[in-house]
Amino acid sequence: MSGIVLILGASGRFGRHSAEAFWNAGWQVRIFDRNKDDLNAAAQGVDVIVNGWNPPYTAWKRDVPDQTRRVIAAAQVSKAAVLIPGNVYGYGKGAPRVLRADTPHLATNPLGRVRIEMEQAYRDAGVKTIVLRAGNFIDTEASGNWFDQIITAKLTKGCVVAPGAPDISQAWAYLPDLARAAVSLAERREVLGQFEDVPFPGVTLSLAEITEHLSAVLERKLTVKRMSWLPIWLAVPFWSMAPKLLEMRYLWSMPHQLDGDRFKALVPGFRATAPSVVLSEAIRHLDIHPDQPVARSSFDIAAE
Repeated sequence: MSGIVLILGASGRFGRHSAEAFWNAGWQVRIFDRNKDDLNAAAQGVDVIVNGWNPPYTAWKRDVPDQTRRVIAAAQVSKAAVLIPGNVYGYGKGAPRVLRADTPHLATNPLGRVRIEMEQAYRDAGVKTIVLRAGNFIDTEASGNWFDQIITAKLTKGCVVAPGAPDISQAWAYLPDLARAAVSLAERREVLGQFEDVPFPGVTLSLAEITEHLSAVLERKLTVKRMSWLPIWLAVPFWSMAPKLLEMRYLWSMPHQLDGDRFKALVPGFRATAPSVVLSEAIRHLDIHPDQPVARSSFDIAAE
């Protein structure tokens, strides 16, 4: 079942890949332009609203509740289903290793609470909502996430930078796969419940395993270097992002994976991209050579 989809945040990571995936699946795709479009008007006649809006951490408390109210209002007027890329923030510290659709959301930190309250707002509003919950994003280009700004920023120097213990397994989501998953769920919207929390299994890898895969891709032995968090601590007084990064640091020391049972039941034929291919595609844009430096990023100081 295809239809008309409205993409919010189409220039962002999830929104960009979602627009392409829906288009490739034969949907009519509308791209929302926040500079000139009215959301209620843009949502008229659509079947699904993909909410890819994701303000910076520093603006979550201010912007996310307002964005959520606007999307709910548009969905109520248009009778559209809403699809949201969820994350693991709501589970909080001390969550079990395997995170399931029914795992309690017990986060007490500010960013975790914002996500919990956002999802609860959709539940309370009675809008048909699909939360496609994923781990760390892996993109096909540099898009300002942890994978490209920190973890792979030193590949030309022969190392992978680890923000946490290299042997801690974590959930990762390859964005083209996640976007295809979004399409598959949207096409099954009529058989879904009013609020569906669907963990996306993606791939579960430690940074040590990622290093092994990247070594094979590059045909050179890479080492793992621990990231120093000291520069971020020192930046707290004058960099508003620093406290937010420190707030979420615990995830790099918390082994976790997303249970795929619910997703597999809903989309039994889904074929995920192999981890070796995911990581190969993730660094393809770098065109790495041993004597070619990588441009410094805003986070580079943390990995010196």
